[in-house]
Amino acid sequence: MVSIFVGNLDYRASESDVRSLFEPHGRVASVRMMSDQVTQRPRGFAFVSMPSLDDADEAVTRLAGISLHGRRLTINESQDERRDGTRASQGSTSGRNRALEMFNALCQE
Repeated sequence: MVSIFVGNLDYRASESDVRSLFEPHGRVASVRMMSDQVTQRPRGFAFVSMPSLDDADEAVTRLAGISLHGRRLTINESQDERRDGTRASQGSTSGRNRALEMFNALCQE
């Protein structure tokens, strides 16, 4: 499964809008529209999952520079998941761990 990042979405964009962009290039397993946990407002980006690596590559290539609702989208393979299905290291996670280590060290002084 390949995860594709879709950024700079207009807040009016729907899951079906995003799905309809990708479906001509292959099977779309899912579309996750991201929203703020507190306000439930759209955050302006989504993740599209496509089972075929070839279809995902074609979609990313062909949709580069496309506009939706007057906004030019950013489309690329998601950085949080590798093509082999394993998770890539997250910079924010390691940064959070360093901050916790520093906090714990200060508390022990």
